[in-house]
Amino acid sequence: MTPSDSAAHPRFAEALRELGLDGLIAQVRRFPDATRTAAEAAAAIGCELSEICKSLIFAADGVPVLVLMDGASRVDLERVQEELGAGKVTRAKADVVRETTGYAIGGVPPFGHRTKTRVLADRSLFDHDLVWAAAGTPYAVFPIAPEDLVAHAGATLVDVRERTA
Repeated sequence: MTPSDSAAHPRFAEALRELGLDGLIAQVRRFPDATRTAAEAAAAIGCELSEICKSLIFAADGVPVLVLMDGASRVDLERVQEELGAGKVTRAKADVVRETTGYAIGGVPPFGHRTKTRVLADRSLFDHDLVWAAAGTPYAVFPIAPEDLVAHAGATLVDVRERTA
């Protein structure tokens, strides 16, 4: 299978091959409608919102950091700031996301990025045996076990989701 045969973005398909995850390429599902948001992805797949893994880029004191969060939760910036020992954490702008990852917002996969960044994965992802993440485009997703996701992303397991009252 060549990258053009895959529903995954060619850069992401190549990253999967480099990681020895060729089997995941065949599991990528492409949808006719966008899966850009967690809600769109969950509706297309037919799964719970919390089974979606969002790949979100933030800037911690100006340095990009990737946070992997379940689709039903929001990232608590103060908790990310504490976790990283950063002075200020903000949402990265679209151009920074593309420059850092090589992908557009709505299609950022959890690994296989253009540059190496620090990765935090929220423990909430472990509430499921399988989660779905973007495969490099706003129309493609793939399933992965949370422990494999964390391992391949090189993530640190943390608690950074907003607490509900």
